[in-house]
Amino acid sequence: MNLSDKVKGVLLNLYIKFFNHEKVQQSLHYSIQLSKQNLGCITNTPAPYKEITTNISTEQSTSERDDIVFITSRFRSGSTVLWNIFRNIDGCTSYYEPFNERRWFDKNTRGNHVDSTHIGVNDYSKEYDELDYLDKYYNEDWIRESLFMDAKTWAPNMKSYICELIKKANGRPILQFNRIDFRLPWLKHHFPNAKFIHLYRHPRDQWLSFLTDKKLMNKDYVEHNYIDGFYLNTWCNDLAKHFPFLDQRTTPHPYQRFYYIWKLSYLYGIKGCNQSLNLEQLTLEPKSTLQKLFSELSIDNKSLAKAASVIQKPSLNKWKQYADNEWFEKLEQECEQNLNSFLM
Repeated sequence: MNLSDKVKGVLLNLYIKFFNHEKVQQSLHYSIQLSKQNLGCITNTPAPYKEITTNISTEQSTSERDDIVFITSRFRSGSTVLWNIFRNIDGCTSYYEPFNERRWFDKNTRGNHVDSTHIGVNDYSKEYDELDYLDKYYNEDWIRESLFMDAKTWAPNMKSYICELIKKANGRPILQFNRIDFRLPWLKHHFPNAKFIHLYRHPRDQWLSFLTDKKLMNKDYVEHNYIDGFYLNTWCNDLAKHFPFLDQRTTPHPYQRFYYIWKLSYLYGIKGCNQSLNLEQLTLEPKSTLQKLFSELSIDNKSLAKAASVIQKPSLNKWKQYADNEWFEKLEQECEQNLNSFLM
């Protein structure tokens, strides 16, 4: 053992000893208990003095608009297709992934790269032009921290950022997110009159789209040589404190961690959204699917043909080229058993 390893070992032992100390444990326990205290069911009412007035802020009136549409979906689920549909509807401003680290509002950071799989898309950012001032609200940590937010989570800058996008929209604001599926309680609390649309995709095909090198990360070796291309490890690291089975030490197989997040996202989506639709349905039956969606959002069917024209039919069931049904089923069933126990 070299000197560096010895120093690391000593520091680790001191760290463990520190956190095992009785007073430290008591302090941590007390802090946790404080954070869990119920503040009671109070609401803000006017003060009983005429000099103190309660004016509705511009931000509050913005957040209470009833024409806002939020789209929630996972990465590689076809969300770009749905975003592009609204981008081609007159009277809508469709924002692409507002939390993305490329910072679409900043011409110096966003770049020009477009994913080659996003057919019919030449850019993601024109809706953000002239919105560089959003930098004062934006926080890149939104892509990796507090990925779960309940209704009472304190995030004023996030709300201000979203409200500014809504205010600057030319016509109806459509906001397509890949990072709000576990934040729906917060969004529904702060934007109570908005419509929420949930898009999902068959998890096995989505998994295949997740893999940046399918030959390297084949079914026999993916557990050992998985390379994270779409934030799976980031999400698991943050959400494991809420869903402990996402911890890589507990669930080493990447497909199972992927499946857990896919299923949890699906459950939150169907519970918290006005309408859920799957990519397969959208691409195989575009007109009937869009008719239902437009009806939910009170959009005139005159936009139907133009909206449907951007949809490209994908190759379905490509997962069969990766592994047989038994391989997937074995991993998924173990996940389902654990979810049944955890969510009882």
